[in-house]
Amino acid sequence: MNARLDHRSPLVFDTRDLGRRPGALQRLSRTVEAPRDLGNEVIGVPEGAPVELEFRLESVMDGVLVTGTARASVQGECVRCLEPLERELVADFQEMFSYPDADARTRTAEPGDDAEEEEDTLFLEDDLFDLEPVLRDAVVLALPMQPVCQDDCPGLCSQCGERLADDPDHHHDAVDIRWAALQGLATDLDGEKDNMGGAEAGVDEKQEK
Repeated sequence: MNARLDHRSPLVFDTRDLGRRPGALQRLSRTVEAPRDLGNEVIGVPEGAPVELEFRLESVMDGVLVTGTARASVQGECVRCLEPLERELVADFQEMFSYPDADARTRTAEPGDDAEEEEDTLFLEDDLFDLEPVLRDAVVLALPMQPVCQDDCPGLCSQCGERLADDPDHHHDAVDIRWAALQGLATDLDGEKDNMGGAEAGVDEKQEK
C-alpha cells in the first residue's frame, strides 16, 4: 500500500518507534494548530488556534490503540442573546488504527463481517496515522449544541430585540389583542357622538332664532 499521508502534517504521527510488540506504550504531547471547521454552526475552535494534545500509543495485536485528550479554547455566540462567548473545551478520544495485514487476516477468518464496519475502520499507512478525523469527532461531540453565555441568560426582548440582561426592568405595556378592536370601535363611537352633539347644537340655535 502506498502512503497517502503527509508526515509533515501536524496531525499525522509515526508509530515506527513504538514497534509491533503487544503492550508497548508511547506517550506524546503536542500543540497543533486547529484545522478548518473544527466545530458546529454556532461554536467551535477558530482555525489556527492552538490545540493541546496529550495521548498515548499502545501496541496491540492488530494495530495501535490511540487514547488521549484535546484541550482548546472555543468561540461562538449565545443562542439566546447572540452575544459572543468563549470557553475552554476538554475532549477525550480513543481510536484503533489497524494494520492493513491484520485486516486481511480478520477478513479471511470472518468472511461475514459487515461492509459498513470495514468502511469505518481506520488503518495505519506505512506506520503513519492521521489524528484529524478522530480529533474532529471528539471535539464536535464535546461541544454544546445550544451554547449560552450563562445558564440563566434571559435572551432578547421579543418585541424590540433589546438584550434583557442589560436591563432587568425592561418591559412594554401589554395590549390585549382581544380588546384592541373594541377599543378602536369605542373611539369611533366617541367621535360620532361628538359630531352628533355638534349637529344638535346647531339645530337648537336655529330654532331659537
